[in-house]
Amino acid sequence: MKRSPGLRAIVAGVLCLAASSALAYRPFDGTDAAVADEGEFELEFSPASYLREGSERSLFAPAVVANFGISEDREIVLEGKLRSRRDTPAEGHRTSLEDTALSLKQVHRRGSLQDGTGPSIASECSVLLPTIHGQSGTGASCAGIVSQRWPMATVHVNAALLLDRKHDWSRFLGAIVEGPGEWSVRPVMEIFAERGVNGARTDSALVGLIWRAQENLSFDLGVRRARSDGENISEVRAGLTWAFAMGK
Repeated sequence: MKRSPGLRAIVAGVLCLAASSALAYRPFDGTDAAVADEGEFELEFSPASYLREGSERSLFAPAVVANFGISEDREIVLEGKLRSRRDTPAEGHRTSLEDTALSLKQVHRRGSLQDGTGPSIASECSVLLPTIHGQSGTGASCAGIVSQRWPMATVHVNAALLLDRKHDWSRFLGAIVEGPGEWSVRPVMEIFAERGVNGARTDSALVGLIWRAQENLSFDLGVRRARSDGENISEVRAGLTWAFAMGK
């Protein structure tokens, strides 16, 4: 493999940040039933996203997800977000590395997302890694994903069971709807609900756009509103997804 200095810098930066919610598909919280091709590297990168939870304001800069395609319709996923709180916290640190996870995603049925027919079915199981100046401890999650593509729309349904870093269980159910795949700019939306066995609950809705600038390069923008444990949440997400073969 011939590497340019620029490529080495990108890969090194991704590993430092990402290896630090385990599902990943920009700009959503859920994901699709597809993986990177064998030998392909896919970078999901957000230079900056804004989050407001109640009265607390934060900036995620950057947020990184690195997908490495391996054999038999599988990929390894590393991810993490650098969070800077705009308001001085009552305790703890202003800056933290959060949402760190290592995942294995696998396609179990090749369907419409793989240029076949019928639904594509996949799973993604993750280990939630310790954070830096964030939540301590480890956790885990496992999700089932079903995707179906039609000429005018694509739908992804996610169902997941999560064990957070405090070892509390929760259930996640969400759906993503995308506009026609032939459009260079397509509207998208996502709704999901997460329920914890301790009574915690989150209801979320996101609307946005994905612009396919090239076959291997897309830009996204999403606006999310949610309510979690009585607090209102507002979020603006923006980023890109770039894929390339590692050997080329």
